[in-house]
Amino acid sequence: MSATTHRLDSILIENRPWGRFEQFVSNEQVSVKVLTVTAGQRLSLQRHQLRDEMWQVLDAPLDVQVDERRWSAGVGERVWIPRGATHRLGNSGAAAARVLEVAFGHFDEADIERFDDDYNRESQTTA
Repeated sequence: MSATTHRLDSILIENRPWGRFEQFVSNEQVSVKVLTVTAGQRLSLQRHQLRDEMWQVLDAPLDVQVDERRWSAGVGERVWIPRGATHRLGNSGAAAARVLEVAFGHFDEADIERFDDDYNRESQTTA
């Protein structure tokens, strides 16, 4: 089973009398962020060698690129980014939009290798 299938298909969904919960990970090393992308802005085209990432779009569609594939990810959509894949997140909408990011593995901001950056930042990769 590929890493893409394994992670996204192994999300535990449990129904409760009050509704339900979705468990993305249990007892693993992860880092969790909520990224807010301002309207008209985008992150750098980048990759990581030390972590995989899962994004879940929270409140408005976002523009996603993973390697050569590009699409508009809708609210609730989950995106898997395996380590080593180039990826980018952008917002061509009229209002800020958020994504939940769960990083699996060793999280270090220095593990960002940038290929294209609208803000002229350098890669932070130290390796």
